[in-house]
Amino acid sequence: MPRAQALPSPSWTAQPPLPADAGPCEPQLLDEPDEWQAFSRRLDGAASADAPLWESSVALQGMHCAACAVTIERLLGAVPGVVDVAVSAAAQRARVVWDAQRTRPSQWLQALRGSAYRALPLHDADASALRRQDSRRMAWRLGVAGLCMMQVMMYAVPGYIAGADGMAADTRQLLRWAQWMLALPVLLFSCQPFFAAAWRDLKLRRISMDLPVALAMGITFTVSSVGTFQPDGVFGHQVYFDSLTMFAFFLLAGRWLELRLRDRAAGALEALMHRLPQGVLRQDARGQWQRVALRRLRVGDVVRVLPGETFPADGTLLAGSTTADEALLTGESRPVRHGPGDAVVAGSGNLSAAVDMRVGALGGTTRYAQIVALMQQAATSKPALARLVDRAATPFLVFVLVAATAAALLWWRIDPARALMVAVAVLVITCPCALSLATPAAMLASAGALARRGLLVRHLQALETLARVDTVVFDKTGTLTQDAFGLERVAVRAGVSQAQALAWAAALARHSLHPAARAIAAAALQQQAAVPVPDVGGATEEAGRGVRGQLLGPDSQARALRLGSAAFCGTAATPADGPVSHLADDSGWIASFYLQEAVRPDARASVAALQRAGIAVHLISGDQPQAARHVAQQLGIRNVAAACSPDDKLQRLRALQQAGACTTMVGDGLNDGPVLAAAHVSFAFGQAVPLAQGQSDLVVLNQRLGTIVDALAQSRRTLRVVRQNLRWALTYNVAALPVAFSGLMPAWLAGLGMAASSLVVVGNAARLNRDQPGAS
Repeated sequence: MPRAQALPSPSWTAQPPLPADAGPCEPQLLDEPDEWQAFSRRLDGAASADAPLWESSVALQGMHCAACAVTIERLLGAVPGVVDVAVSAAAQRARVVWDAQRTRPSQWLQALRGSAYRALPLHDADASALRRQDSRRMAWRLGVAGLCMMQVMMYAVPGYIAGADGMAADTRQLLRWAQWMLALPVLLFSCQPFFAAAWRDLKLRRISMDLPVALAMGITFTVSSVGTFQPDGVFGHQVYFDSLTMFAFFLLAGRWLELRLRDRAAGALEALMHRLPQGVLRQDARGQWQRVALRRLRVGDVVRVLPGETFPADGTLLAGSTTADEALLTGESRPVRHGPGDAVVAGSGNLSAAVDMRVGALGGTTRYAQIVALMQQAATSKPALARLVDRAATPFLVFVLVAATAAALLWWRIDPARALMVAVAVLVITCPCALSLATPAAMLASAGALARRGLLVRHLQALETLARVDTVVFDKTGTLTQDAFGLERVAVRAGVSQAQALAWAAALARHSLHPAARAIAAAALQQQAAVPVPDVGGATEEAGRGVRGQLLGPDSQARALRLGSAAFCGTAATPADGPVSHLADDSGWIASFYLQEAVRPDARASVAALQRAGIAVHLISGDQPQAARHVAQQLGIRNVAAACSPDDKLQRLRALQQAGACTTMVGDGLNDGPVLAAAHVSFAFGQAVPLAQGQSDLVVLNQRLGTIVDALAQSRRTLRVVRQNLRWALTYNVAALPVAFSGLMPAWLAGLGMAASSLVVVGNAARLNRDQPGAS
């Protein structure tokens, strides 16, 4: 391996800290466009230029359940200028669409003040630190609850062993006072988040899962305190401080482990979104290197990226050679070698040596930002099953409160001393935490695993639909075949040279993203010294047909040219094994360009794997029948349709759907946009045109067709896990309710069951986060 080019060191020895304004500290600072663009993107075409709609992604703190998500959506949605809000309880993130003419980020962020919820920009450097701080605080609460629980048990066990008459009354009372003192830190410190959230919800006239928990803890402590202060009263026969501390400990432990598992499941998204550095070395006008905040970079700046740092923008290397880690961006696990003149992408890691680069694209225009936007959209989207659970969360919580009240009233007639504790057990055991996590936890874990393999899930609902797919429809060009074509030969009419025809065709081809057009333009570039490529005016592309434009001749007379299919150019189709593009003018046919295409290396194996899984494979192409059949024969595809316009593709797909097929479409071209939108679920390759990516549900970054096979298998595993989670959560709630209602379940056991049920659901979902699919 050649030695990397050495670069001079910066003119300073110590790197100064970032400026104080490297990250927003006050909400009002986020109202500057440079600030909000760090965590927002403009929705093009959604509004006028002077009042565009923006989509912002924020991280949320203080939420624990589906009811919390509904509350936050209502609070943010009530702000004038906020158009749409989507909150994911599992990801603890929100997507906010807002009108920049009517509101600013500080206004809708402050809408959560006083609600015990907090929203932070997803790219805010403080967001991760605050999340770690919350995790440490939760660990402290858990530690206090655990320590006090052990001490309370130490004082409670002698009373259980001695029985009602085996211990002196003053000794029993002393042990109760000791338990009361030890339960106070648990109630006031460890359980504080539950009471704060419940009080917040009561003020907002809403119900969340913290309300039954807080009621249970408050009732348990009150009943036990009355029993301690009035040992001869109704509740004096027994205290439940041991149940309170065990319940708090189990619930906090469950939430802490659930948080760790959830962060682990969303690790791919977190790792990707926080790859960009906070500061970079930028060359100033004097040639000196200064470290500046990332948002102060501009296109054209020269920056130095040291080994171990991340490239801050898309750009071109000016000096130095290195290897880059692009795994999270492209799915390519092997380091990629780059030298002077090579393009580098934001978010990739510099592994080997210091290099200088010129910034070519920043912010939302980079490939990194586009990928992050897709993953954020996936993280805040809600599958149909999750939306159903969210809608059912509040009515179910009302049922929990009614059931607990009914249990208390019924048992008050039977045994007033036990009535309130039976109600506590009902409140705790029926809380639907596990049910609210069953679907989103599995979907997010699966999306994270697929992201590491080079597949971005734009909508979580797509995983649910993909599991039911029985028919896969492929486009040919750029999907089953490789993007790049090679020009095999050129046929021309009399009086026109091959070089001249190629130059004319390239003038039109420059205005198209079709692989055939790119191949013609690339071939013309190699022979440009012989015949320069002229300019054309009024070039327009017709999806699936070709490009037309006006070529201005030496005599200043415009010449109308068309480049594309035989039908588009008004010529007869030419039999060929590969794609053929034709060039024509008003006088008729000028030339035909015969291209070579090769199928992707893993295409045959991928098609065979789909067919073994019982999935019907179809090929629908806009190319000539001979070329389409040639590729289909190589891959073993029996269902072939060729010479299809975009409308033809759409009609054939709808015919499959009307016949009962659940379809997925795989494409990458401009003419694939309508059919991608119409399919039940769709894939676009990473190099696809923006329309194809915009209409797709999943984006393949690693250019491997095998990723689609993996996604199908992963989606089926995901749906199995979702069903397992839902069955477990429903069975647990239904089976435990009569046990608690009958008075056979103590409060501490109800708390253990509640925490364990959530852990079972999240732990089962975490199995989907493994890198390789396996048996479920």
